[in-house]
Amino acid sequence: MTGGFRWHPKARLFDALGRQIGPLPDGASVAEDTAQGLAQALGMPAFRLGATDDPAPVPTDVPVFETLTSGSTARPRRILRTQASWTASFAVNARFGIGPDARIAVLGRLVQSLALYGAVEGLHLGAEVRILDALRPDRQRKALSTQGISHLYATPAQLRLLAEGQGACPDLQVILVGGFKLDPALQALVQALAPNAVIREFYGAAEASFITLADDDTPDGSVGRAYPGVEIAVDAGEIWVKSPYLFIGYAGDPGSARWRDGWLSVGEMGRLQDGFLYLHGRAGRMVTVADQNVFPEEIEALLQALPGIRRAAVLPVADPKRGQVLVALVQGDRDQEPQIMARLRAELGPLKAPKALIWQEVWPTLPSGKTDLRALRAGLIWPV
Repeated sequence: MTGGFRWHPKARLFDALGRQIGPLPDGASVAEDTAQGLAQALGMPAFRLGATDDPAPVPTDVPVFETLTSGSTARPRRILRTQASWTASFAVNARFGIGPDARIAVLGRLVQSLALYGAVEGLHLGAEVRILDALRPDRQRKALSTQGISHLYATPAQLRLLAEGQGACPDLQVILVGGFKLDPALQALVQALAPNAVIREFYGAAEASFITLADDDTPDGSVGRAYPGVEIAVDAGEIWVKSPYLFIGYAGDPGSARWRDGWLSVGEMGRLQDGFLYLHGRAGRMVTVADQNVFPEEIEALLQALPGIRRAAVLPVADPKRGQVLVALVQGDRDQEPQIMARLRAELGPLKAPKALIWQEVWPTLPSGKTDLRALRAGLIWPV
């Protein structure tokens, strides 16, 4: 079979304890989401890391594999795609210097698409790959520095935890950020963490892989222009994508992505302006407040850019007058609540602004590092 993942002769894989692993002679079509599991699965014609109790992927006439959705608002779903749908973008990303001279680290568990992508891409192109998911953020930061990591794949949530520690990582040359856009405050923290690194943000989805890539010319608020090989269209506010990187379909439970004449939508809403894509939020999270459509993601982005906020999630709650209103679950500096609420009302107006800030001691996250919205909602008590 052609188009499948390979273990490059110069590639090396290490787990969080620094142990070199693989390639292993005994392959596995379903394996744990660890460096050991990756070494077992890579090279198989059909495989999946994680969800080990689910049925194994079935081999086809082309190499395939399964990943999992993030599960931030629903149970994670299995995604079936060809291995060629990822190798097609490996050649594009090689321009970032990913190859035999690179040392790549991923921070998330390998059930997360971004972490798995970074690890498989590195091994395919001959890099040294370090899987650091088992370490605390302070130890991850130390590992990046002491192990001379040159390339990092991470989400904004992972970078926020990483940037809270002490000490710089001067060897970092490229940070590839997926999952959400960096707010200006976090971008400054990451640049201080890695003063010699180029930060490249991209927008994508587990079902679509890369959709856009941002660069130095990207306007504020945009996620960039179409990634090489991607076509983007916006119809009635809904984003549609056509590219060689799209998935085949869901394995098992159906998901929310929809096909139309070769184009794929994952339910994201936004707009195109001068070739740059701007996101509004997921259609499934859109809330109607007093006859206004509101995207919680836009409010979350505003909150996370404000002083005093480390994490934020906006959820709807029932209201006898307006049907529903918004509240913001946050972590950060409680002493700044009056200034934060004043800023929200000034920026958003009285209807869209959250009615309250609900401060959280514990912040539930998914393996991807994203906020676990289902867990937050389950623990939400309103009225307070």
